[in-house]
Amino acid sequence: MTRDLHFVASAAPEAQNALAALRTRYDDVGPERAKVIVALGGDGFMLQTLHAFLGTGKPIYGMNLGSVGFLMNEYSEEDLPARLEAAEATEIHPLRMRATTENTTTEALAFNEVSLLRQTRQTAKIRILVDGKVRISELVCDGVLISTPAGSTAYNLSAHGPILPIDAALLALTPISAFRPRRWRGALLARRARTAFEILEPDKRPVSAVADNFEVRDVIRVDVEEDRSISTTMLFDAGHSLDERILAEQFQD
Repeated sequence: MTRDLHFVASAAPEAQNALAALRTRYDDVGPERAKVIVALGGDGFMLQTLHAFLGTGKPIYGMNLGSVGFLMNEYSEEDLPARLEAAEATEIHPLRMRATTENTTTEALAFNEVSLLRQTRQTAKIRILVDGKVRISELVCDGVLISTPAGSTAYNLSAHGPILPIDAALLALTPISAFRPRRWRGALLARRARTAFEILEPDKRPVSAVADNFEVRDVIRVDVEEDRSISTTMLFDAGHSLDERILAEQFQD
């Protein structure tokens, strides 16, 4: 199985050079025949790859040729079949976003987070409901996001949200530069929670909704919930699993 590989790479020169080197050293059987997809790039490209191969049942093994590379393994051309054979698997589930504008409703999936962001110099005003109950009647902010455990060390952490263990049955709801309520720092939600965001004064204070790298502008309402019917598998080098990385991140200086 670990010899039936298909390599994909970001457009960055380093990733393209690595792609050529690995295809010279190992057979690329193509996306249809492959048992494992090897992604070369950074975390952004890993998210693109997860979306591109969603529903195929093929696990994704990433090698870092970007900057942070939290979702990636260390790049090396050596012993790739052996690394894949020993790799540890992590199953992840996406969030499903339903973003409504005046004219349409658009659905998208997010493995990291769904974020709502102000589009202009005006702060956003957003009402937050959880399972149909209003929890914050008016959040005045630059935005707000809801994150999976896998995405909790990304934008969520930058916005001072909590890091979640990969197997936690939780989602992180985190404000982005909240002005009012000033002391609200976010919430932990059960993964089965259904969260809705209603945009207040959308004409004066327009808001966009982003699911990973997919954006819908001028939303008036956004509904988010985890979709347990969809899953994908990521592979990590032995001893460097995603849950270990997330745990280690909590003890960084």
